[in-house]
Amino acid sequence: MDKYLIINADDFGMSHSTNLAVFDLFEKGGITSATIMTPCGWAKEAGDWAAQHPEHAVGVHLTFTSEWGKYRWSPIAQAKTPSLRDKEDFMYHESDEFEENSDIDEVETEIRAQIKRFRSYGCEPSHLDNHMGSLYGIETGRFELLNLTLDIAGEEGLPFRFPGTYVPEMFENDTLEVKIDKDLIGMMYGKILDYAKDQEVALPDFLIPGEWNGPQNDSYENYKEYIYELYKTFPNGITETYIHPALECDELKAITGAWHRRVWEHRLFSDPQTLQHIKACGIQLINYRDLKKMKGY
Repeated sequence: MDKYLIINADDFGMSHSTNLAVFDLFEKGGITSATIMTPCGWAKEAGDWAAQHPEHAVGVHLTFTSEWGKYRWSPIAQAKTPSLRDKEDFMYHESDEFEENSDIDEVETEIRAQIKRFRSYGCEPSHLDNHMGSLYGIETGRFELLNLTLDIAGEEGLPFRFPGTYVPEMFENDTLEVKIDKDLIGMMYGKILDYAKDQEVALPDFLIPGEWNGPQNDSYENYKEYIYELYKTFPNGITETYIHPALECDELKAITGAWHRRVWEHRLFSDPQTLQHIKACGIQLINYRDLKKMKGY
């Protein structure tokens, strides 16, 4: 089988600087898909752009956590979502807080509200994924959250970000942050994949995001070298990787002290040399609409 790659821009709609970066990367071919955080303040700008550019694959970044210190957001569903809110009425900072406190019926209400909000922009989502992995259940083992998400993805006929192949390396990837026992994951994995198949939900074969715990965080040059070497290792099949691009500005610096990572991601994936390197690795770029067709759904 050939090598295929989806490059997804997460957090579309989180800020204006994020939106400008995503617009630019779509135009330059540096990304193939993106997902909008509909509870965020700049989501409408992202959604309006997506409606005006139906040629691009844009989906819903299902959001149940609000991780930053000063920039926060709340559930879209105003009523019947108290279990999804912290003491300040925002979403929880971390996924484990969400898993420990959320009521499953209220989670369903909010998932549907976020998809409805996306459609209010005048476009149809290409796929679903999840901010900070809160719906995977991997913090506390609440796999009913994942089953619910697969139910809705199947009902909507949408692919979902979940790796269709179990590999031990997932536990070594700091970005994925899998915190429950790998033996439990291994025991459950086949059942999850069978459930996704029953619901006719298309999944990528692999999920391999870049990490920041190492010298790649020290300089742009190190980051570029790290990503280029990582892409050489991608397996045959359909891999998704994701980035969080943004343009440097005061707003971004006020949101996160790790702002440089998002700026470097935009810089790297807007560089024509990166696309040349991907091609040299024998990788074909696709998006989530292509994935659905290739999986036969």
